[in-house]
Amino acid sequence: MKTVLIISPYFPPSNAADMQRIRMSLPFFKDFGWQAELVIVTQQQSDINKDALLLQSIPNNIKIHTVKAFSKKYTSKLGLGSLALRSLWFYKQKVNKLLNTKKYDLIYFSTTQFPVCILGPYWKNKFNIPYVIDMQDPWHSDYYQNKPKNEQPPKYWFSYRLNKYLEPIAMKAVDGLISVSDAYIQTLQHRYANTKNIPTATITFGAFAKDFEIATQNQALAPSVIKQNKTKLNMAYIGRGGADMQPAAILLFKSFKVGLANYPEVFNRFKIYFLGTSYAPAGQGKPSIQPIANEMGLANYVSEQTDRIAFYQTLNTLKTADVLFIPGSDDPQYTASKIYPYLMAQKALISIFNQNSSATKIIEECEVGLALTFDMAEEIITEKIINYLLAVADGSVIINPPKAKIFENYSAKNMTKLQVELFNKVLVCQRKP
Repeated sequence: MKTVLIISPYFPPSNAADMQRIRMSLPFFKDFGWQAELVIVTQQQSDINKDALLLQSIPNNIKIHTVKAFSKKYTSKLGLGSLALRSLWFYKQKVNKLLNTKKYDLIYFSTTQFPVCILGPYWKNKFNIPYVIDMQDPWHSDYYQNKPKNEQPPKYWFSYRLNKYLEPIAMKAVDGLISVSDAYIQTLQHRYANTKNIPTATITFGAFAKDFEIATQNQALAPSVIKQNKTKLNMAYIGRGGADMQPAAILLFKSFKVGLANYPEVFNRFKIYFLGTSYAPAGQGKPSIQPIANEMGLANYVSEQTDRIAFYQTLNTLKTADVLFIPGSDDPQYTASKIYPYLMAQKALISIFNQNSSATKIIEECEVGLALTFDMAEEIITEKIINYLLAVADGSVIINPPKAKIFENYSAKNMTKLQVELFNKVLVCQRKP
């Protein structure tokens, strides 16, 4: 049995998006000949909302090591609030001790707290241990360079320059790359010649059936945010907002306005919810969807809540809604890790993605809901959305579960298998002279 040491600063009960791959993979590593140990940051220094129910999905036999982090109360005054930067020194010390006392076959960075990845080449040089980086999002990206300041993330000027400096350090000796998008890997291969000669794999997040079991068993602790109403029809999207999500929302709103004009008795029954759209602390998020709805005269039909909601509360909310909406980013590299719960909820579903997004391929293959893309003519999108919502309203929409044979390819177990296959390739490459 080989052993992988996983670096994941955020971990349950912290409800962070970037720990989900590891959380859903942990039950399956041993099935493929690997034992996993984790190094996480202590929960006291994790600044993410907590969801204690997430712990029910973690196998009891997983060894978890914790590290401290400098208090954000003090480091934020210097502009260093990220968990990666606050925990970097502690990670170095802790993992040094682990590597001195036990043999590990591989280090696996699976996080969007990317600055910790610069320890990969240090540990490789000091302990002769290979490392793999999981690129769940772009690290150093030019996407926001030409965007107005009000559309750029907080502290963008600083983070852009820091990422531009740190990414080459981590990539110069990396032994394998996993990504949720082909485009992310292609970008890195264009930047760093050495990454053209190492194992790479595009692996999306997996569909984890156990999560719906936990959600169903704990509805009292994780109630739906949306209340069912026999006279109303609720449409819901749960996930981050932002400028790159606005084009999809605008297409939905334009179609909805036409529906209101032509079928007022039907479309007046709909309420559209955008929930958990900001990563900012509770009460501090800035709406990115509601202002557009207000400008388009849809203030009475659209409601945005920027505060994040708990993970299993999200699943129960998806199951309560009458129709689900997934807006894709206008960035063609974007892939939505959240699509699987939407597909598994078995609800009426409308999605709008860039035609080059991997999410588009997955939704089309699974034959679930109304799958639309930005390259479609706007009048076609409008017609399809109106007809679909009319079908939802009269109960004639056909709701199918994801095609079983196809969906199994995207299960958390199969995605773990693909990760392990890359690990094994990395070790084979290490043994070559």
